Amino acid sequence: MKKQKGFTPLKFFKNFFGAKQNNQKTLTGFTLIELLVVIAIIGLLATIVMVSLNTARSKARDARRVSDVRQMQLALQMEYDKAGSYPAALSTLVTDGFISQVPLDPNGTSAYQYCVSTTKGYHLGTKATGLENTGGPLLTDADATDGCTTGSFSGTDPVYDVVP
Repeated sequence: MKKQKGFTPLKFFKNFFGAKQNNQKTLTGFTLIELLVVIAIIGLLATIVMVSLNTARSKARDARRVSDVRQMQLALQMEYDKAGSYPAALSTLVTDGFISQVPLDPNGTSAYQYCVSTTKGYHLGTKATGLENTGGPLLTDADATDGCTTGSFSGTDPVYDVVP
């Protein structure tokens, strides 16, 4: 009987007492147990990869939020240098050519919050859903809503809030 590597031989055509017959055929292939073990291992690895991928995606969305806020913060400073005051709406930054468009949150549906403040100049940050991962930028943000004269703004965590 010739064995092939990687396959488990399956024996057929045995008589009732287990003696070999002259016309016995040996088939090679994977057993059901071997296939189930391999499928289980592949499923486990796929689950681990998907969990890691989702974590990486949420961190990437958070990094984009912080980047968008920093970009708008720079545009607001340029608008202040030009006009001597902060604009009432972020759309003014587009009109004056400081940014090409007002960015949306990476979830694609909500805009960033902005309000002009009498005490701090302005508040700018993410929507009420805030950052998806605790720590990082949330530990160094302003967390304030005082003095807003335009717009509604909730600056407490989990919202990423910056002031000039």
